[in-house]
Amino acid sequence: MSYFFTSESVSEGHPDKVADQISDNLIDYFLAYDPQSKVACETLVTTGQVVLAGEVKSKAFLDVQEIAREVIREIGYTKAEYMFDANSCGILSAIHEQSSDISQGVERKRPEDQGAGDQGMMFGYACRETDNYMPLPLELAHTILRELSAIRREGKVMTYLRPDAKSQVTVEYSDDNKPLRIDTIVVSTQHDEFDKDAAMLKKIKEDIIHILIPRVKSKLPKRLQSLFNDKIKYHINPTGKFVIGGPHGDTGLTGRKIIVDTYGGRGAHGGGAFSGKDPSKVDRSAAYATRHIAKHLVAAGVCDEALVQVAYAIGVAKPMGLYVNTYGTSKVKMSDGEIARILLQMPEFDMRPYFIEQRFNLRTPIYKETASYGHMGRTPREVVKVFNKGKHNEKKMKVKLFPWEELNAINAVKKAFGVK
Repeated sequence: MSYFFTSESVSEGHPDKVADQISDNLIDYFLAYDPQSKVACETLVTTGQVVLAGEVKSKAFLDVQEIAREVIREIGYTKAEYMFDANSCGILSAIHEQSSDISQGVERKRPEDQGAGDQGMMFGYACRETDNYMPLPLELAHTILRELSAIRREGKVMTYLRPDAKSQVTVEYSDDNKPLRIDTIVVSTQHDEFDKDAAMLKKIKEDIIHILIPRVKSKLPKRLQSLFNDKIKYHINPTGKFVIGGPHGDTGLTGRKIIVDTYGGRGAHGGGAFSGKDPSKVDRSAAYATRHIAKHLVAAGVCDEALVQVAYAIGVAKPMGLYVNTYGTSKVKMSDGEIARILLQMPEFDMRPYFIEQRFNLRTPIYKETASYGHMGRTPREVVKVFNKGKHNEKKMKVKLFPWEELNAINAVKKAFGVK
């Protein structure tokens, strides 16, 4: 019998994502001016206020208030009627120096002996449902909001859009776990005031179905376009009016959207958030590394679906172990435990924190872009980022975003597992 699976996404204007982006922009600035910075930064946003808190060990001295305002401005909170405005909101910084008790457990004379920044377990996941090896419901939910944001920024149609939005997609699957059709799409988007609420709701629903959804479909391969059908149930702004939104409508905190950030509820999650953490925190870096492994296992043909777990003790470089689950989809004649043991021996997947940082060049400022629309399944690309633009200490850097999504060890994986 078929079953249904649902995932959600939130836009860059959602209050929790505003907080994530501010925290990660701070990470980027610290790493741009001191690559060895150790940072754990949390952000709270609410009506007219931003609170920055956390621990930092760095040689860089930064204007953290302006760094926060830069993010808020880019997102689009630039009008007083939003009750949260980049130029007028209050910003309180309670950032202080990192505990020496933590740093002594992480830092070592030999860089390769660097200990994990915390205990915990991290998961990576991949499957064949989409071209980027991500679960279909989450990929669709992300795509809907990325296109909605693009429409808002273009300013040609749907000119009533404001930055805050959420989406949710339910997909029907067959017994053998193949997507059959899209069953339900939910979109809630913040908007300007309308004279008449009923007319407003009708207009937004028509625009979502006839402007947004066709743009979403055009971004997808034909095999996924065929999953759209005339029986899809749409719930557009189902609570009605959505003028009050963003940090004015709901307080936002760093790290509250960890399922949106990863796999939409598929696979598993170790519980640790990503944003606001430098790469010595394995909550972040090892989650990227396990995704890299899982994606390679599927892309190389070892299996059709893979979940990879790694676990650490604080201050210890070598992981406690590696767990692999192929959900019975393995194409090689070995157990999941044997697959895990082979992976642990491969230099391409050395899971010690120092080697993860080196493999993905994680001490470069590549994090703000991860803080909305997911850390996984994104397209690796080189960009030039500018910090403190127009100021005496302006700095330009060429960096590669989402390097853990690169399939750069396919041949090594095929050789290790005898896949042709």
